[in-house]
Amino acid sequence: MHRPLTALEDSYHLVTSLGGAAALVCAVLFLSWVVRLRDNARLLSGRAPKYAGLWVYAGWIVPVVNLWFPRGIVADAFRGSAPERRLPASVNVWWGLWVLGMLSGVGIVYKDSTDEIIARAYTEVWPLLASDAAVVGAAVAGAVAVRAVTAVQVARMREAAGPRVPQPV
Repeated sequence: MHRPLTALEDSYHLVTSLGGAAALVCAVLFLSWVVRLRDNARLLSGRAPKYAGLWVYAGWIVPVVNLWFPRGIVADAFRGSAPERRLPASVNVWWGLWVLGMLSGVGIVYKDSTDEIIARAYTEVWPLLASDAAVVGAAVAGAVAVRAVTAVQVARMREAAGPRVPQPV
């Protein structure tokens, strides 16, 4: 027999569900961006990407490989798009915070049941908040990285297209 959930516990389930849905939407959008990023880099550089297309998806879920492949795919595409430029710092910040958030969250969240996590929120909230802060920081840095890498590709595509000659009216 379980006691009725408190309002805080009900809220936790609601926030977790909404957070999971938002994460799914963000993941789909991010992966579609990475696929386009790789395609653009291949066209701009004329060479095949370092990582096979399968790794754009599997690189996130295969243990150990997921610690470096996703960042490597973005970095490889950036270098293919602009070999003379340095990788934006936001890419490394994004990846460092993402790995930190995931590794710190694995021990906190995935080894326990939802009820144990809720109970821990009453007594040991700081590790949960620190892990979440790293993931939120990674999301912000990831948005900055997407903008920086995309801007470089757009500029390179404009260069490749050549100067526009105005047409007589």
